[in-house]
Amino acid sequence: MAPSVSYSMTVRLEVPAGGTAVSQLTTVVESSGGSVTGLDVTASGHERLRIDVTIAASSTAHADEIVAELRTIEGVAIGKVSDRTFLMHLGGKIEMSAKHPIRNRDDLSMIYTPGVARVCTQIAEHPEDARRLTIKRNSVAVVTDGSAVLGLGNIGPQAALPVMEGKAALFKRFAGIDAWPICLDTQDTDTIVEVVKALAPGFAGINLEDISAPRCFEIEARLREAVDIPVFHDDQHGTAIVVLSALYNALRVVGKRIEDVRVVMSGAGAAGTAILKLLLEAGVKHAVVADIHGVVHAGREDLADAEEGSPMRWVADNTNPEGHTGTLKEVVVGADVFIGVSAPDVLDGSDIARMAEGAIVFALANPDPEVDPAAARESAAVVATGRSDFPNQINNVLVFPGVFRGLLDAQSRTVDDAMMLAAARALADVVGEDELNPNYIIPSVFNEKVSGAVAGAVREAALSEGEAKAAKERAQAG
Repeated sequence: MAPSVSYSMTVRLEVPAGGTAVSQLTTVVESSGGSVTGLDVTASGHERLRIDVTIAASSTAHADEIVAELRTIEGVAIGKVSDRTFLMHLGGKIEMSAKHPIRNRDDLSMIYTPGVARVCTQIAEHPEDARRLTIKRNSVAVVTDGSAVLGLGNIGPQAALPVMEGKAALFKRFAGIDAWPICLDTQDTDTIVEVVKALAPGFAGINLEDISAPRCFEIEARLREAVDIPVFHDDQHGTAIVVLSALYNALRVVGKRIEDVRVVMSGAGAAGTAILKLLLEAGVKHAVVADIHGVVHAGREDLADAEEGSPMRWVADNTNPEGHTGTLKEVVVGADVFIGVSAPDVLDGSDIARMAEGAIVFALANPDPEVDPAAARESAAVVATGRSDFPNQINNVLVFPGVFRGLLDAQSRTVDDAMMLAAARALADVVGEDELNPNYIIPSVFNEKVSGAVAGAVREAALSEGEAKAAKERAQAG
């Protein structure tokens, strides 16, 4: 594995002022498979130098190996070794700050008591003013139970907190939204629903995060019925929006239409099911899904007694119109599109070679994709992954800040497929015709156009939805 900034460390050491020790530092690091990304002399004397060397490694164990090799250089004394990722998380990554200074008694009496009582009374008499007069208008709760964190699994609420903090930081950076990490010490579905319902009055949106399937489906559905603000499970819908957006542009590259292509998916969990539903809404007519037991179809033995309306039963009833059976490797033959949200190395290069001409491969398992991207590129026309070290990274940060910015600006009470389709199209359109190519079907997360484009599209879709609903209610009342 190549060195990564995720495993970056700074090593403080002292070396003789003369001789070859300084030049040996870089040689030793690179011969150990690392990369020197910075070398700073922090103190100098006639006989000794103090140097901070910043090094990228490929893993924690690799970093330890590099430090051990540095110790072998004659005359080198190793001081503090700092993991730069841990330093960035030290004390947390976010903080609350006041928008107005509290300099004197007058400020205090307006921001707090007694002046605040007038504002409380106003909201009590006119609850709709809470959006205008409090942080509610720009706040999102990032809620998890820690049951499905990244690729780490069920690690619990406290261990999930660094991810939720990071999510909150991204909301602020890319959409100016104040987001609050809320880690619940329960994995009971009923309790989670009741707790989030009780929290909802203080927020304008709920972002569910890292909650395991199939509970995440029920939790989201029940909360959408119970609260009057949008509820969005990013692991499902954020992923789905970015995948659809990337697919729109990949199809432009290969000159195919979404209605015509045969899509094969690996994975029927939370992300896979959400991707599938949005693809069908976007016009995909030929979709086949495979999981660990093979191709999903209504006649499969383990699905025969599946409850009507259950996620897997829904997949069986709404896909595979041609009645395919068998394995993933069998059904991917001749497919136009492969989308993987499952496990590493379920396919190899020979499987991709048996797909249709102009094949599109989205291998999104992290950190190890369903097929080696280099092998896939030998025969596929377009390849995307969930990794940052390959072109075409499918990254949820491309959409969730903009989606919520649009929902909050429209004061939307819900989020639906029309808004998500609008977000996907807007994101795809950020890539201009003169920019589009097999290695650039999705913009960078740092493209300044992204958040505004997504937010604007979602806002317009939400306002249109609200106007249509209001017109319908007026017609029914009249």
